[in-house]
Amino acid sequence: MLSRMCVARSTINVGYTLKSSVPSNFVPKTYVVRCYARAPGSRTRVASQSQASSLWSRLMAPAGPNAFSMGKGALAGASAVGLGALCYYGSGIRPGVCTEAHLWPQYVKDRIKATYGYIAGSIVLTGGSAYTVFRTPALLNLVARNGWMSIIVTLGMMIGSGMVVRGMDYTPGFGAKQLAWIVHTGIMGAVIAPMCFLGGAALTRAAWYTAGVVGGLSTVAICAPSGEFLNMRAPLAMGLGAVFAASLASMFVPQATALGAGLYSISLYGGLIVFGGFLLYDTQAIVKRAEMHPMYGLQPYDPINSAISVYLDIINIFMRIAIIMSGGGGNRRK
Repeated sequence: MLSRMCVARSTINVGYTLKSSVPSNFVPKTYVVRCYARAPGSRTRVASQSQASSLWSRLMAPAGPNAFSMGKGALAGASAVGLGALCYYGSGIRPGVCTEAHLWPQYVKDRIKATYGYIAGSIVLTGGSAYTVFRTPALLNLVARNGWMSIIVTLGMMIGSGMVVRGMDYTPGFGAKQLAWIVHTGIMGAVIAPMCFLGGAALTRAAWYTAGVVGGLSTVAICAPSGEFLNMRAPLAMGLGAVFAASLASMFVPQATALGAGLYSISLYGGLIVFGGFLLYDTQAIVKRAEMHPMYGLQPYDPINSAISVYLDIINIFMRIAIIMSGGGGNRRK
């Protein structure tokens, strides 16, 4: 910077001399010009700064047509692994949970049946709540608002209601825990109500695709040996953290850029893979809890707490499939 200033000043002086008249008694003066050299490490610093700026410019460049190719490839690979696992465990090479089901006592079967009954009820209540909120303009305006306050309130209501349900003691029949469960599913339905703007065709296809994915993964979990997927908790937790971080970061980076498209791809396709893995884990966890919980314990078996995990997995899978079906994941037809 200093060398550029010296060169600019000497140029101005030369120009002024050429434009002015030269007197007869003009005596040229000797100008002392100092040349400033760069420091030994400045070239490396300038090169690193230029590389950093070029990397940032690449990240903030417009996303290309193949911005979601990596996410689609990862999803295709996970699907291939799932099909391979279904063929392997379904062949009966290793004894699975389904082969041990005939040894279960009746109370274990009743626990699993009650758990999946609450899962089905949660899905029905969520769908009814979403339809009701979507058909009520005042409620839809509340849940469809943008802004940090709306996001914080929505997350607080979802997390808070879920914690209340899980923290209450279960009693058979209809009680306080069942009422809190209904409120929680109603809040979840209200939160996903704006997805109805995607259209009935996309949501219907997403529902059928979700049913296929959930049915296939549940079959893999049932055909696999007992406890086969219960060791996946730590990797799944790490993957969930990465998906959550990408979801938060995508709120600050425009999706039209390469960085924003990459973060959105991690949140969408990576989240679909992670919640598919959680479905395998939670399905076998339901069976393990039903088997291990004592029949005459101080607290009865809680099917609601066991059902909430699988219910949330299904909701997250459905939301991501619906977005992909509507063209939000780089799947838009041209």
